[in-house]
Formats: sequence, C-alpha cells, structure tokens
Amino acid sequence: MLNEIQLQAILAGTIVTLQIAIVAIIFGAIFGVIIALGRISKNKVANSLSWFYIWFFRGTPLLLQLFIIYYAIPIIYLDSTGMTFTIDPMLCAYVAFSLNAAAYLAEIIRAAIESIDGGQMEAAKALGMSYRQAMTKIIIPQTFKRLVAPMGNELILLLKDTSLVSTIALFDLLRTVKTMASATGSWVYYIYAAAIYLFLTTIIQVVFDKTEKKLGVYER
Repeated sequence: MLNEIQLQAILAGTIVTLQIAIVAIIFGAIFGVIIALGRISKNKVANSLSWFYIWFFRGTPLLLQLFIIYYAIPIIYLDSTGMTFTIDPMLCAYVAFSLNAAAYLAEIIRAAIESIDGGQMEAAKALGMSYRQAMTKIIIPQTFKRLVAPMGNELILLLKDTSLVSTIALFDLLRTVKTMASATGSWVYYIYAAAIYLFLTTIIQVVFDKTEKKLGVYER
C-alpha cells in the first residue's frame, strides 16, 4: 500500500504529466492551424516554411528536440555571448511538446481542410466572402468532426510521451514511480503507474468518442 507521502508524490507526478499534455495539445492546435493554412497557401514562402517545419519536427525524435532546447540552446548562447543561463525544465517541456504536436496536428488539420468539397469555397466566394472569411466561417467549422478522433489520438500519444521529460530532471508520473521502485526494490509501483495511464487515456478516449458522435449528429 502507498503511504501519504508516496500518494502525494504520485499525484504531483500525474499533474505534471497532465499539464504538459494539455498545454501541448492546446498550443499545438493553435500553431497547427497556422501551419496547416501555410501548407495549403499559394504563397510559396509560407508553403515552404510550413513544409520545412513539419519535415523537421516529424522527422526528428521528440527526445532530441527536448535535448536541443534544454541542453543545446544554453551551450550555443554561452559560446555566442560568454554568458550562461538555464532553461526551466517545465518551460522546456511545454515548448518542445507544443512544437512537436503542432507539426503532427498541422498535417491532420490540412488533410481535414482538403477533404471538404472544393465547391464550398467557390460558393463562399460567389457570395462575396474573402478567402479568410470563407475559411473561418465555412470550411474550418466543417472540419471539427473529422478532427476530433485524430486530436484525441494525439493527446493520448502526448500523455504517454511525457515520460521523456524525466531526461531533463522533471518528475512526471513515470519517473516518480521509477524512483519509488528503485528505492524500495518493489515492482508494484509500475502497476500503479500503468493503472493511472490507462485511467487517463480511457477518459480521453470516451470524451472524444462522445464529442465525435455529438458533432456527427449535425452531418446526418
């Protein structure tokens, strides 16, 4: 059985895990929309920059991205200015996970936008709408149902990937139970972690499934 101190530590680790995943999915979605619009833009500069962003963040490991932000940037700054500074591990996790999520969500959002019948854009323009008005009022709202399931999957992946933050001195759920297991020599702490991960991912799955069904009512 867990004592009070262990319970508090596991709760704190779980909160860290949730905070990183939630912040990443929110900012990842915001940046993802911008990048997705850049990918489908006819502007060559915006299109190329968006393509490069997605190519880099999907093509390199999230762990490497964490290391670049947490370890490499301070070294580069030291070499350039001769001064030292440290990055808060939690801030580093927020930034790395958000940037990574944005790349994946951008492709999901782009695919959802391009799945909408092109005639809808033509109809919007015929009504006198600008491209921006057509996207924000006609096209993007229709993608919501198609985005629910992929975004739910991305949130689940982010939740599990938060275990990587243990490499930058953050005590998330997994690192907390790993420390307890090492200190006591008992494997049962890993069962507690598995139960919590399963509980959280199940809640996410149920919420997103119900949301998808609710939004689907209006498409029937």
